[in-house]
Amino acid sequence: MRDIFAWISELDAASLVTVAEAHLVEPAIAGRAAQAIAAVRADGDVPDAPRPTDYLDIQALLRAKAGDAADAIHLGRSRQDILATVHRLLLRDRLLGFAGSLLEVRRALLDQAAQNPHAVVPAYTNGVQAQPSALGQQLLGYEAAFTRSSERVLESYRRVNRSPLGSAALATSALPLDRSRLAELLGFDAPEVNAFDAAQLAPVDIGFDAASTAAAAALTASTLLQDIAAQYHHSRPWLLLAAPDLIAPSTFMPQKRNPVALGWVRLLAGEVLGDSVRAALVGHNVASGMTDYKRYDAADALERAQTMAAGLADIVRDLRLDADAARAELGAEFATASHAAAVLSASVGIPGRQAHEIVSALVDDARAAGTGSAGLDADRVGRVVRTVVGEAAEVDAALVVAAFDPGAMVAAARGLGGPQPAEVDRMLAAAREQLAADADALRQRVAELTRADEDRRAAVRRLADA
Repeated sequence: MRDIFAWISELDAASLVTVAEAHLVEPAIAGRAAQAIAAVRADGDVPDAPRPTDYLDIQALLRAKAGDAADAIHLGRSRQDILATVHRLLLRDRLLGFAGSLLEVRRALLDQAAQNPHAVVPAYTNGVQAQPSALGQQLLGYEAAFTRSSERVLESYRRVNRSPLGSAALATSALPLDRSRLAELLGFDAPEVNAFDAAQLAPVDIGFDAASTAAAAALTASTLLQDIAAQYHHSRPWLLLAAPDLIAPSTFMPQKRNPVALGWVRLLAGEVLGDSVRAALVGHNVASGMTDYKRYDAADALERAQTMAAGLADIVRDLRLDADAARAELGAEFATASHAAAVLSASVGIPGRQAHEIVSALVDDARAAGTGSAGLDADRVGRVVRTVVGEAAEVDAALVVAAFDPGAMVAAARGLGGPQPAEVDRMLAAAREQLAADADALRQRVAELTRADEDRRAAVRRLADA
């Protein structure tokens, strides 16, 4: 990801090539200006050398190298469209970097899902165990949410990748500068057509649009992190971290192993949300024509979001499943009760309200005895059914006991997107295909910008060598 100094140098190069192609200066002047751009860039690339970020400071360096010939670079431009263009270029770089990191998070989730796609694990609502699910379904759910973030990034990229350059302060100029050529040289898809919008309005909403993609991903990341962190509330987590660089011992309590990576990435997610809100607030109640909102808060949000995503991918890759602990937690509760009621109603023919009453009584009886669903047996089921329905009730108690098995409930699921093995396998294959397509789209965008870099630099070299 290039910094402001680097992008102003590239922007200067595109401007000079367009000025030269429009025959607005003599070839010799264009040549000296091209040499000055290369020299200033080379000076800035020296380790520990200053890299100014204010165009006026860079312009002074160019004039020191080429004298009045350096003025050719600035023909038809204003600091307004320079600021707006640099803003877009920084966003563009960071959107692509963030897009790549999101792909790594999704790849890590899919790889984890493929390791234990059908492992039966608890799922929670309101912080309480709700019903059994498949680990593959849960991980694929998070991957689906991050896929939407990938979509948002690429959609935002299309809006970001339009050039303000050549709009000057807001109304273009009398010089015949080809704004489409300026856009092409910098790898933009096209110019942002209305010059007033390009220079004065778009920095607010385009920046916020890009930052909002980071915020949406941060919300999903923080939910995933909280779900993992909740495991550490249990004496026997069924999903936990193992890598030494992701956990740390307590400085006071010898038995503790703290999942410090979860806290660090969760903090980054919070900071991304803060950056995104700031990207909106700095443009709030600011009149057009002011430079207040032409800041880089949105670029900061994206850069931090890339770090967040990289850390999250490391966490996901390191997750370890304790399948026995997951089964024990399921057996200690009654998360399959709704399935048992459905079996009573559908398979045995007991009315739905009464089936719900029977299962509720079974749960109360087992809890009073200090057992979970694993402690249910046919004798207990028969006794409770007779108490609720009457002594003449005939129910296949073994069928009801079997309905309390978490694996049976998961296997019985039939709906689209459910935890049943066939559906998890289908979703995993579809997600792999989408990930490959999104990776191809990202590679294509990067290749387009690489070609634009090569073409622009070749054009400047030709001017310098003429």
